[in-house]
Amino acid sequence: MKEELYTIPLNDAVNADDECPFCYIERKVEQDMMDFALGSQSSYMESDIRDMTDREGFCRRHFKAMFDYGNTLGNAWILKTHTKRMLGELRDVSKGFKPGKKSLFSKGDSGNRISMWVREKESTCYICDEYKKTYARYLDTFFYLWKNDPAFREKVKNSKGFCLPHLGDLCDGADSKLSGSDLEDFYSVILPLSEKNLERIHEDVSWMVEKFDYRNKDADWKNSKDSIQRSMQKLKGGYPADPAYRQAK
Repeated sequence: MKEELYTIPLNDAVNADDECPFCYIERKVEQDMMDFALGSQSSYMESDIRDMTDREGFCRRHFKAMFDYGNTLGNAWILKTHTKRMLGELRDVSKGFKPGKKSLFSKGDSGNRISMWVREKESTCYICDEYKKTYARYLDTFFYLWKNDPAFREKVKNSKGFCLPHLGDLCDGADSKLSGSDLEDFYSVILPLSEKNLERIHEDVSWMVEKFDYRNKDADWKNSKDSIQRSMQKLKGGYPADPAYRQAK
């Protein structure tokens, strides 16, 4: 099947020989978003972009990533207008607040409108939310290729599989996007693939443990040297050994 512009990133991810193609995509998209928000494009100077970042804010993990990225002026601009918006919202939600009085919209929550506002702010992140939209499109592309490109199926079959969180997303997607023989074929490939590669990871990290036995001090490390970070990725996703992503100088 001829590659289209929208299928290239997913094919590249499957070809990357990574522990999980979707972790590979997630890292790339996140880095692109960091470059967009804080990089040389100076998007933080555009009022419409900063309106979105002010409204959605950032989660703790992405605030840390932004700090590590290293653009002091860009971070300061984003924080200047975001904190101003948060101050205004806090003042609004605090007006007429009386301790102990429940909100009419509590629906089983504590009913404290201050804490409800804080929880609402914690539930959004500009980078996370943009990634979720992009990720949904990549999932759609995965199942499109699965149904229409036998070569793609074969590449997936010969890959290292997926991390468990992305495996769960794929199973949910398969149940809603595939049917009949396509669905049966998906599970006949994905489940043995996942078991085989989780077993491979287990063997690698188990050998690392054995290498600490003095009797094995001269034995070959085999594939165990990076087995800790690969095991963590396979179980929870991401790249725990990655250095901080920084602004290109």
